[in-house]
Amino acid sequence: MGESGSGKTVTARSILGLLPDTAETSGAIWLEGTNVVGLSAGRMRSVRGRQASMVFQEPSAALNPVFPIWWQFAEGLRAHNPKLKRKELRRRIVEALKQVGIPDAEKRLDDYPHEFSGGQKQRIIIAMALAMGAELIIADEPTTALDVTVQAEILQLLRDIRDTHGTSIILITHNMGVVADLADSVLVMYRGEVVERDWVRELFANPRHPYTRQLLAAVPRIGVKSASRDLGPEHLAELESREPVVVAEGLEVTYPGRLGSPPFRAVRGVDFTIHAGEVLGLVGESGSGKTTIGRAMAGLEAVTGGSLRVLGHEMRGFKERAFKPLRRQIGFVFQDPSTSFDPQLTIGECIEEPMVVHARDLSATERRDRVAKILEAVELPREYSRRFPHELSGGQRQRVSFARALVLEPTLLIADEPTSALDVSVQATVLELFTELQHRFGFASLFISHDLAVVDMLAHRVGVLFQGRLVELGTGSQVMSNPDDDYTQRLLASLPVPDPVEQAKRREFLRLAAGGS
Repeated sequence: MGESGSGKTVTARSILGLLPDTAETSGAIWLEGTNVVGLSAGRMRSVRGRQASMVFQEPSAALNPVFPIWWQFAEGLRAHNPKLKRKELRRRIVEALKQVGIPDAEKRLDDYPHEFSGGQKQRIIIAMALAMGAELIIADEPTTALDVTVQAEILQLLRDIRDTHGTSIILITHNMGVVADLADSVLVMYRGEVVERDWVRELFANPRHPYTRQLLAAVPRIGVKSASRDLGPEHLAELESREPVVVAEGLEVTYPGRLGSPPFRAVRGVDFTIHAGEVLGLVGESGSGKTTIGRAMAGLEAVTGGSLRVLGHEMRGFKERAFKPLRRQIGFVFQDPSTSFDPQLTIGECIEEPMVVHARDLSATERRDRVAKILEAVELPREYSRRFPHELSGGQRQRVSFARALVLEPTLLIADEPTSALDVSVQATVLELFTELQHRFGFASLFISHDLAVVDMLAHRVGVLFQGRLVELGTGSQVMSNPDDDYTQRLLASLPVPDPVEQAKRREFLRLAAGGS
């Protein structure tokens, strides 16, 4: 484990000889008694798949979108056994898909990657490794892009593969809960070096290196720091007495069907209110409607049913000309800071752009002064205004995202998964920044996330979405400590905690609750 740039992926990819030709590798890597460093291309091809296989972070990018699933399995199997017949190939592929829990495996052989969910695509990648008979699976951030319930399923699948087939697993991650859930032993990497190694329980109970202690301390935990608990009931009541900024009543968003397919209702009869200065956290799995609600509030999706009033303006049937003056009161922080900026603009120009559109009364000098002040507010030097986005780290780019969203001092900030792409220590810094900025500027906010611990830390109230419906709404302490809905309980139970002992107890509880023997 370790942060981005610590050398985790480079170390793992060197096992399979997947580094660029410009990389120089020295030392030795012993794989089943063979030193793979310096192996010829032909020998290395015989190692890949058969002895060691890799499960990549983004399954959508690891699968070829123009070929059906069975063909992609067959490509690897035939590379090591060209004489395999089509019938035998398909039999082995079906067997591997069943092992990883793909339903109706025989019927889905001819399906394409886009016809599977994210969790199913990751299962397919793991099934490919099983079909090849690899003794070692290298799993590079295999759950980063997945929801907590799907993440729990993938971790259980890897655990079953290890126990059933005796397969060794190298798990690369910066998620401390995932490490606590699956790993037996741990290596901690920092700037290309291993700074600590130990059995997992010992490392979490008694971390010796300062960097390891820093990583573990940065992990948000439910109940440790809670916005609703820290604020107190009288302050929460005062928040709810303020003027509403957003009011949703029976909100519905439906996408029209294509090529004869029926319409899709992404949001179904949702009710909530966000008051001035309040942070509402919205949690749920991918496809639950979280981002759709945020985009509807910003006028980026059409409201097709019910009512959604934003800053006193009805969004159902809204006209852009009437809503445009209100846009300066809405800030938006996107999920991926690396793709939310124009790479040809400097940081200063990116932050200045909203003022060019919505504050034409400001002179160029006034705009530059405001850019400098907002950069200082997000704890970045003024000189960064002359840099380009690619010259900043992920955490710095996300700080700039907040600066751009807040430069017009908006009444409402919509933050869509703003920390999901960040390392745990960078995430902790950004979350502290969000809290400080919210106190300073007093904006209302919709904070979208699938990380319940992050939402508990920031949100005064929490809403839980499931298949487009709001199944639970209450203060963070109510939802996290005493959830009413079965789905909320399942979400909380699926969240791995950074404590191997506690995580083992939770796993056993879930097994017994599911009727396990």
